[in-house]
Amino acid sequence: MLSVTIFLAAILASSAAHKVIDWRRLGPATAKLAGVKPGWGELLLAIAGSVEALAAIALLMPQVRVGGALAGAAVWGAYSLALAARHGAVIDCGCYFAERPKPVDKIAILRPAALAALALAVAAAPIGTWSIDTLFAVAGFLALWFAVGELASIKVFARTGQ
Repeated sequence: MLSVTIFLAAILASSAAHKVIDWRRLGPATAKLAGVKPGWGELLLAIAGSVEALAAIALLMPQVRVGGALAGAAVWGAYSLALAARHGAVIDCGCYFAERPKPVDKIAILRPAALAALALAVAAAPIGTWSIDTLFAVAGFLALWFAVGELASIKVFARTGQ
């Protein structure tokens, strides 16, 4: 379970960093996703990014790992629910490193839901032990995670003709 914990921490940390780096694009995207005025998008983005960063750090600290996992599950659960509320709408979900407005489909909704479920599993399970295999497992999880996102995006662009 240690490799899954580190994988989730890496996803949370990269999400938080993405929000800091690309806040000008993601602020309005967050507002549209949440259905609030544009000015509120940046505040929601800052809150989500802060929770993600703190959860990533907490996941790597045995004393507060469960709290980090629960915080990550809450962020991903809220994100999945927000996407479900916009199912079918064409938006930039902010889930890619580049701007990609596309219809919110089942895959976009299920990806954060899957992360939330994994985070809940991490919260319920013992931490596990460290070995060199842990690094390879984390690298494999990350590669698969980003590949699935890219493949899902290609499928949508092929279907819509863009």
